[in-house]
Amino acid sequence: MKWGFSTPRPLHHRPSARAMQLLFRRPPLRLHSICGTFARSFITTSAALPVLSEFDVLAQEEAAGHGEEQPRGSLSSRVERLRKDESVVFAFQKWMGEGSSVHRGEIFHAINRLRKLKMNRRALEVSWLVMEWVVRERPYKLSELDYSYLLEFTTKIHGISQAESLFLRIPHNYQNVLLYNNLVMACLDKGLIRLSLAYMRKMRELDFSISPYVYNRLILLHSSSGRKKTIPKILIQMKADGVSPHVSTYNILLKIEADEHNVEGLSKVFNDMKRAKVEPNEITYGILAIAHAVARLYTISETYVEAIERSRIGTNWSTLDVLLILYGYLGKEEELQRTWKCVKELPHVRTKSFILAIEAFGRASSVDMAEEIFAEMKSVKQLKTIKQFNSIISVYCRNGLVDKASEVFKEMEANGCRPNAITYRHLALGCLKAGLLDEALKTMNLGKNEDLIFRVRRSTPWLETTHMLLEVFADMGDLETAKSLFKEFKETKYCRYTFVYNTLLRAYVKARVYDSEILRQMILAGASPDAETYSLVRFIEQYKS
Repeated sequence: MKWGFSTPRPLHHRPSARAMQLLFRRPPLRLHSICGTFARSFITTSAALPVLSEFDVLAQEEAAGHGEEQPRGSLSSRVERLRKDESVVFAFQKWMGEGSSVHRGEIFHAINRLRKLKMNRRALEVSWLVMEWVVRERPYKLSELDYSYLLEFTTKIHGISQAESLFLRIPHNYQNVLLYNNLVMACLDKGLIRLSLAYMRKMRELDFSISPYVYNRLILLHSSSGRKKTIPKILIQMKADGVSPHVSTYNILLKIEADEHNVEGLSKVFNDMKRAKVEPNEITYGILAIAHAVARLYTISETYVEAIERSRIGTNWSTLDVLLILYGYLGKEEELQRTWKCVKELPHVRTKSFILAIEAFGRASSVDMAEEIFAEMKSVKQLKTIKQFNSIISVYCRNGLVDKASEVFKEMEANGCRPNAITYRHLALGCLKAGLLDEALKTMNLGKNEDLIFRVRRSTPWLETTHMLLEVFADMGDLETAKSLFKEFKETKYCRYTFVYNTLLRAYVKARVYDSEILRQMILAGASPDAETYSLVRFIEQYKS
């Protein structure tokens, strides 16, 4: 394949330290993004951690006060108030015609405001139009940042082919390490791995350093179970290129192991991180704490929670959300109350925070507090989504209050919200805990008729509710239903947890059925037998025929 590279000229314009800091230092994952897989009734999980673009860094660092309402005469305000049929470029030209100058910070401040206002597609279109105008009209002295952003927005709006064409038209003195890294990231964002590897080879020929965030993205693209074996090779190549893993690199590796419910793998990555003398951050501790809480290793989880409290800087909603989840798992109602109070003191409380708080208090068996927060959410936010209703339904069903759950279910339908698979699974649990076996089985069958994608089946709300169902059927001695539920854990690897296999063993004991292979199957699945396991196996051996 011909790549169309022209012979590089000497770089007369090296990227500034500021530019390198902004464009190479993709910020580490925000702490809230680790919540999805582990603890949400959002029934969403991701093997990949989101990587923010360089644009976000520049916008956040150069535009102070972006969350506040803008003065009506400001450039940002004019862009926000443009109708779709009005030209963005004309707004900038008019601004300059009035004698005002256009600076890079103002441009990216305006674009960041659009994103903050949930106008993401509009922001991309504006970004591309504005940057194209900036490069053409040159209202200020251009830098490699301007070309980098034009390249990024061109990729997102028009695709990689036009981005490559643009790259070749950029002056050679700007075709530097910054532009090449941006181009590689653009290819990876489109999933074009072979093309990105070709550009990386070209970078090595030019003796350009490859950003660690390029390798982060490569790891993310190979994070699925079928492609995970490639990750060690990526890390070897990273070392060969002299690129040191960033803390975000280790966070991604930790998250992959956590999603696979692999506590041993998690410990190995964290030990590698310590050997490399990379300092953990809030996100690192958050991933470790939630992973161990989900595995019911609460003492270890609590150690990492303490580390989060020590390492967090200031008060931000993402860290508080994670602490809500963790204190719910640990059953620490006093700490939950304190954390929720901090959340309520924020200028804006997100719907997601309300949902997390409801679930956390429910997990800590504080039903009254969960009801109080649900009522507050209903008053402040209104009830618009199934996630909001599922949060309180899960609390009632977890605690056997099926009548209250039924009332919420009726309210949900009256509001026009359609129940989903996880709604029915929660209700089935509530029926079982209330001793309504027939109703529970009917409700479980209703849930089977709902679309159930793999992402839902591997989400923690689904897995934990299914395990609670398994516990009830195990105690009843209903081995067939217990085995049917257990099958779901094999595909998602949730059966790697010892307590999950022990629950199945309890079903064998209660049903008085012997299985000579079950201990071997447990070990092969990656679960480590403990004292309870061997005790249950001895009971089962009594039923040899």
